[in-house]
Amino acid sequence: MMHYSDGELIEMFHNSDNPDYAFSLIVNKYQSQIYWHIRRLVIDHEDSADIVQDVFVKAWQAFGNFRSDSAIYTWLYRIATNEAISFLNKKKRKSFISFNDVEFSLSEKLEDDNFFNGDEIQKKLQKAILTLPPKQRAVFNLRYYDEMKYEEMAKVLGKSEGALKANYHHAVNKIEEYLKRG
Repeated sequence: MMHYSDGELIEMFHNSDNPDYAFSLIVNKYQSQIYWHIRRLVIDHEDSADIVQDVFVKAWQAFGNFRSDSAIYTWLYRIATNEAISFLNKKKRKSFISFNDVEFSLSEKLEDDNFFNGDEIQKKLQKAILTLPPKQRAVFNLRYYDEMKYEEMAKVLGKSEGALKANYHHAVNKIEEYLKRG
């Protein structure tokens, strides 16, 4: 399969007789990255898969208005992050439970997750990350796992680079504290 640049994919979407094909290439190019970004936020495989579908449905509906002032993956990450955080907030509201209880519930799911293939150290890191508030968790995951630059993260999360650096620093400190205790 040929790999297209974002510019080529955008051009193909807007100027071909088959925008569906162009969009399917975008899905194929970014689906795995988006899935793992969401999965690290919501933990559960089935929930993550559902959210990925929602992300690409929203992206499909809005792609005609995509202005190309950011990379496609930045735009998709923004949609994915918002969808994952909205999912977590809805879950908290539906359950009438506190954030700590949601974190405990996600931690329990991690223990029972047949799709998790990390070792005990990775599981412990994931549990530490789950203690972070959702937005801080997103900042940590984007920087640590996706190695995203603060400039790109600012576009994804709509925050200043300084605020993101501070969030990342606080997240690292909280994770270190958790790992020292456990």
